[in-house]
Amino acid sequence: MELNEFLSSTLKEAGYGGAEVQKTPIGTKITLFVIRPGLVIGRKGSGIRDLTSRLEQQFNLENAQVSVTEVTKPELNPNIMANRIAQLIERGTAFRRASLWTINTIMGAGAMGVEITISGKLRGERAHFEKHTAGVIPKSGKIAEEVVRSSINSILTKMGLVGIKLKISVREEIPRDFELNTESPPKSEPEVENQGENKTPSEDQKAPSDSEAKTESKDIINSEVKEMAVNKSET
Repeated sequence: MELNEFLSSTLKEAGYGGAEVQKTPIGTKITLFVIRPGLVIGRKGSGIRDLTSRLEQQFNLENAQVSVTEVTKPELNPNIMANRIAQLIERGTAFRRASLWTINTIMGAGAMGVEITISGKLRGERAHFEKHTAGVIPKSGKIAEEVVRSSINSILTKMGLVGIKLKISVREEIPRDFELNTESPPKSEPEVENQGENKTPSEDQKAPSDSEAKTESKDIINSEVKEMAVNKSET
């Protein structure tokens, strides 16, 4: 938490969007996500060397390795958008106008839903909060853990401390119920027909046609007539 606050205040101008910290046998690997990596790296790497030495001294990190990654879609990063809301309120923009502008920007980037909660002394001495939402924000379950990204920020104004909580549900993070397999299945080997059971009848075993049956019946009748004639002649 302290590391995140330090990086957020130090890399405010570079558009700080978060960090990943990994402990390795060699040392500590820190990956920074920013909008403008050039401001972090500095001229000939002087900026990132200075930042690495400050992290090692302030947080007792051994052999810190800092790398910088550019954020491709800053509108879908809750840390960046929460910092933008804080900057707008700090410059004197009304909190409602800042919230509505942020919601339109995030939804225009393709988000599934946005929820902004601003609390503190907003319009008077009595503190209260206002919530602005758009789209769909899952509240519970596994889908909420996978889809929703959140960030918390605060800013000190003349009226007092103002807190900002931002939630963004990303459409691309929704798990698919099934995957369509476009590859054709492998061809199976042709089945060998059983000669004993599925043998087709040969031409000799086929049933005679109607014409053949008629000719056979005529031959039988002619033979019987000839035999009757022979028998009469003998008598």
